[in-house]
Formats: sequence, structure tokens, C-alpha cells
Amino acid sequence: MAATVLYMSMSVDGFIAGSNETRSNGLGDGGERLHEWIFGTDGEADVRTVPDLSGPDRRMWDEVMATGAVLAGRGTFETANGWGGDHHNGVPIFILSRHPAPAEFADYPLVSYVSDLQAAVAAAKAAAGERNVLVHGAGVAQRLLRAGLLDEIQLHLVPVLLGQGRRLFDELPPEQVELEPVHALQGAEALHLRYRVLPRLGATHDD
Repeated sequence: MAATVLYMSMSVDGFIAGSNETRSNGLGDGGERLHEWIFGTDGEADVRTVPDLSGPDRRMWDEVMATGAVLAGRGTFETANGWGGDHHNGVPIFILSRHPAPAEFADYPLVSYVSDLQAAVAAAKAAAGERNVLVHGAGVAQRLLRAGLLDEIQLHLVPVLLGQGRRLFDELPPEQVELEPVHALQGAEALHLRYRVLPRLGATHDD
């Protein structure tokens, strides 16, 4: 059965992007540093470019490429220019938004804009089949956590302090969310930490 899995590169001080994020500066100032473990210092952050990886880093890349659907928010998707309409391997992409797709993304056949959180998760899981759903973006991840709809968290912890920018978990309510460790794998640079999100009482579905 498909699981919703957040895959996220993060600095040690909890940032997933630098400051000053724009369409032309999608990862913010200095944010490219968080993806150097995949693409190197000269590589372009594009999942359609197969990086030269080995060991745990290759395992992480292969896991992402094996996911059967993508679930993201508008901020992530549109800042990344819609990944050209294909995040990886032609899998369906579901964008959580209360607004319809802008004209520039409206004709992408793999992309569906969905306004309801539970409906978006259900559609992504159905499309993924036996494979997992790749969750992209802090906003969507926080909404899924609040609603009890995020199954796992895979963090790629990069040994850097960004000092400022956008944190992954800043907007969560003051409630304790228990995580079950699944693995900790040291790559060439990044430490890959995987957790299972444990069910919690009183989780309310956010739509």
C-alpha cells in the first residue's frame, strides 16, 4: 500500500531553503548548498539529470525515483517552474491549491490541482498504486502532519548552518508528534534519517 513520504534536504539548523526565495532563486540565497550531496557544486538541481552517486546516497536517489506520484503545494511547484510538467519518470503530480492552475501550467497532462487535502492524498495514493507518494514542500508536509496524513519523513541532513531562510517545521502547532526511527545512513556528506510518523490521538483532518 502506498505511503506518503516527505523527502527533504535540510541544514543542521532546520532550514530547507535560504532567504529571498523567488521564481528565479527557487532555493533562496545559499539554498543550493542543501542539494550538493546529490548534484555536486557544479551540477544543476534537476531530477532529470542522473547524478553520479554511490552507497547510501544512491539508495536515497533510487528511492525517490521509485515513487509513483508526487504531492506538493503551489509554492514548491510553481517556484520550480512546474518541473517542466514532469517531476520524474512521467508519474502523476498533484498540487494542493484552493485556486485552479495558472495558464502556464494548465496544459500539463501529468499535473492536477486539487483543493481538498484528503482528496489530494487519496488521489495520489491511488495513482501510486503499490509505490509510495513523494511529498514535496514544507507547507504541504505541515498540513499532512496536522491532519495525521503523513506516513514517513526522510531527511537528508546536510552539515551546514544556513542561519536564515525557511524552516521545515516552523508552522506546526504546539503538539508532540512521535516518530519511530527507521534508519540512519551516512552518505558521502549528508546523513539520511528516516522516521515513521506514529498515529496520534485527536488528529483533525485539515482540508
